[in-house]
Amino acid sequence: MTHNLLGPEPTLLPEHTAAQAALDAGTDPSAVAAEHPDFSAAWAALAEQALSDGETVAAYAYARTGYHRGLDQLRRAGWKGFGPVPWSHRPNQGFLRALAALGIAAGRIGETDEYDRVKTFLNDSDPAAGEATGLK
Repeated sequence: MTHNLLGPEPTLLPEHTAAQAALDAGTDPSAVAAEHPDFSAAWAALAEQALSDGETVAAYAYARTGYHRGLDQLRRAGWKGFGPVPWSHRPNQGFLRALAALGIAAGRIGETDEYDRVKTFLNDSDPAAGEATGLK
């Protein structure tokens, strides 16, 4: 990712060590989300599973929750509504995955304006996120 020297610094979300360790160990994402409701990666995992199970409305709800929890954290980390959110920083990936799942679910339910906004937001955050999530 190239950084615009005149633009804002990349935003890096804080680590959620215990929550990430639980997910990495194979703990059910719903249990992780219940114990760590601000952990976007758990919501993203729930959304991705719901998408793969054909449960688009549930995926949309999970993804929107993860997206909003991530937005709260981005703002606390100094993000002003624009600027890079690097995919390479693992704590950012939960938010970016939730954002991508939101876009995919929005597309499946015919919310084309939201799909387009999400796709732009994801790729403006970091084009690598669009590549990694398939929403490019």
